[in-house]
Amino acid sequence: MSTSLKPRIGTRDVKIGTFVFEFATPGIGQILKAAGADYAVLDMEHSAFGFDTVRACIQFMRAGELPVIVRVPSKAYDHLARAMDAGADGVMVPMVGSVAQARAVLDAVKYHPQGKRGVALGMAADRFADGGGSLPERFARHNARTIVMLQIEDPAGADAADEMAAMDGVDVLWVGHNDLSVALGKPGAFDDAAFVAAERKAIDAARRHGKSAGRLAVDAAQARTFAAMGYDFVSIATDIGLLQGALREGIRVVRGG
Repeated sequence: MSTSLKPRIGTRDVKIGTFVFEFATPGIGQILKAAGADYAVLDMEHSAFGFDTVRACIQFMRAGELPVIVRVPSKAYDHLARAMDAGADGVMVPMVGSVAQARAVLDAVKYHPQGKRGVALGMAADRFADGGGSLPERFARHNARTIVMLQIEDPAGADAADEMAAMDGVDVLWVGHNDLSVALGKPGAFDDAAFVAAERKAIDAARRHGKSAGRLAVDAAQARTFAAMGYDFVSIATDIGLLQGALREGIRVVRGG
């Protein structure tokens, strides 16, 4: 696991990364790190990645010393706990709409006394070393470095943002903009007053409680706009979008614009 991301939670410096949906390849961590990325999100919700792929890709990220967050496919205990056991630095959890759901997430990824995660020490999450110390000491180390990102993707989540951001162990409120706009009944209307109000609730709640706010951008220019709005975690597109965008622009230039 990396130790470079957790201390930056809640700070105003902008953490920039991208989502990996397709290219879970041996060089991906080093490629992203060499480009200057602060983190990567490995997606299980909308990709076809299984846990064997996730386990391997976490090691690829470690080769580049790049912090990796796994977006799990659901709030189920086994999805959350297995992602952490595989060595993820943290989890991003879709469609969290209440304090009760946030509490269940924390129970799944945090060890006693902060949660109820089943004990699996000395394995991938520990780089296959026992780490030394008593069980409570080892639990404390794990809990301290685990990053929990909750996705705000409906009005209920926005309304609960302040209470969830106040919870010990919740680190980032991540606005799932597409699903939030759909849940508000206006798909893609990101300038609509209801969307803007819900988004503002998440950003303000994170700031008020010393936590971080995050959002996925379509490109670098939009990511810069999001940073100016108060987001301190931004993702510049996805691995697919970055490759297609760069190639499309290159082809345009070669063909004379």
